[in-house]
This record gives sequence, C-alpha cells and structure tokens, in this order.
Amino acid sequence: MKPLTEHDIRASFVNSTKGEAKRMHVPKDLGERPWDDLDFLGWTDPAAPDRSYLVIELDGRLTGIALRRAQQAGRARKTMCSWCLTTHSGDGVSLMSARKAGKSGQLGNTVGVYVCADLRCSLYLRGKKSAGPGSRFKESITVDEQVERMVSGVRAFLDRVNS
Repeated sequence: MKPLTEHDIRASFVNSTKGEAKRMHVPKDLGERPWDDLDFLGWTDPAAPDRSYLVIELDGRLTGIALRRAQQAGRARKTMCSWCLTTHSGDGVSLMSARKAGKSGQLGNTVGVYVCADLRCSLYLRGKKSAGPGSRFKESITVDEQVERMVSGVRAFLDRVNS
C-alpha cells in the first residue's frame, strides 16, 4: 500500500458524514507505518475503543469505512478472522459492523463481519505480527494468494456497505 496522508484518509470515507470524518482520530504515526506490508490501513480510535476505521485502495480509488466493535460477552474462546484466517484467543476477533453508505445507512442499516480486532490482518498473513502459537495454519497457497483472498474478502464487505 502506498503511504497515505491525513487528508487522503478523511476524504475516503463512504459511510460517514464530512463532519464525522473531520472529527475522527487519524493515527499520528502515519510516517512510521509499515506501508510495504499493508494491504489496508486499519486502526482503533484511541478516544473510543468501540470505533475502528479501515481505508483501502481498490481499483485505484481510496475507500474508507467507519466500523463499530461489538461488546464481547461470555467466556473466552478461540475465534478466526474472516479475512486473514488468523485464530485469536479471547477478544482478538470482534464482530465489526459498518453503517451502510447512502440512504440505506441513514435509515440505520448495517452489515457486519468477524475480523481481527486490531485490523492488522496484513501483518498476521506476512508473519510480521503473531497472535500466539497455533494462530496461523500452514496453508498450501502462497502468501500472495492469501493476500489476494483477504483483499477479496475486504472488497466483498465494502460491496455490502455500498449496496
């Protein structure tokens, strides 16, 4: 992924108003992110841990979405991310919901997906970050193919947000 600026990020959101995009907390460490290892930029709002954001470039266009993290209830168990297939214990995977774009979102419609709570899927796939022993299964496909599968999952989710 190419490095992004704060302006690029704020202008990319499809399911937020301009005011919401202006008020969101953008990461202060954009210059230190491992851009070559990222397929999308994902982060949690430090002022509101139940809010997360994702920005990805698809077909030459940046698309950003605001996400809400569901509250975890019940006992800790292992759960697998739908995008990168990394298994986490406890609250490492969360149900993230996104308000749909346009009129549908204004009416309160949302879509959801179970993904890594820290949105660091790209780093898990490349072995740059670990969720602990046994969190990644040995796959017969290459890392590039795994990345392609993950990006396809993100694209499918964004298609649902935009439909």
